[in-house]
Amino acid sequence: MSKGPGLFSDIGKKARDLLTKDYISDQKLSISTYSDTGVALTSTAVKKGGLSTGDVGAQYKYKNALIDVKVDTASNISTTLTLNDIAPSTKTIASLKFPDYSSGKLEVQYYHHHAAFSTAVGLKQSPIVDLSVTLGTPTFAIGAEASYETAEGKLAKYTAGISVTKPDSCAAIILGDKGDTIKASYIHHLDELKKSAAVGEITRRFSTNENTFTVGGSYAVDNLTIVKLKLNNHGNLGALLQHELIPKSLLTISSEFDTKALEKTPKFGVALALKP
Repeated sequence: MSKGPGLFSDIGKKARDLLTKDYISDQKLSISTYSDTGVALTSTAVKKGGLSTGDVGAQYKYKNALIDVKVDTASNISTTLTLNDIAPSTKTIASLKFPDYSSGKLEVQYYHHHAAFSTAVGLKQSPIVDLSVTLGTPTFAIGAEASYETAEGKLAKYTAGISVTKPDSCAAIILGDKGDTIKASYIHHLDELKKSAAVGEITRRFSTNENTFTVGGSYAVDNLTIVKLKLNNHGNLGALLQHELIPKSLLTISSEFDTKALEKTPKFGVALALKP
């Protein structure tokens, strides 16, 4: 793929991931194995409250094609086919879920040195069409995305954003919810490996005059352990510890609680991902 500004979903992604990724409130165990034929098998079990679910997934890569099949305990079968470079600088993703055929989607992504486009269409009679475009460079990008409901003949959503990326920092502003919400974020990396970082995010909703300000960060205790924290102006505090037990196998422990209502039971989650 060409080195360019990336897709619209990449705008603000680094700050968003630091504040949300790996924070969990349930118990999760996943085990991955790899066969001699190149098939990757992953079994996952999740316990949330009193409900337990699980799934088994298989992934196979052949040349420019990636096939992903997943079966869960509710007898749902999800399949995803990803094809790279059918046409130059493109990626095509087709997904289908059985027995819910209406959830199928076809997405095409195109990458250029100064632009990136993405369009996705639902595989049903009156589908929702998603379209996004980003212009710029890896340093500066501006873009927009929209969803069009063909059945209603109207836009379901539209969002615009801008980002400035430097080797050790990234700033982004996103105007979303049909212009009702504006979000600004900034992340600064504190080491060359980008394991330690500080982040700040402010969100304003115009319809309710509500502001949410969140600060957070990550700190690499050593090469195997990372600690993350986040706190917003509503008193919600989150903490996370992630340790690499063996290469590629991670133990994640996280908790979130309301500092303004300490009598409430905090959320607590544990995830163990084992890979050979």
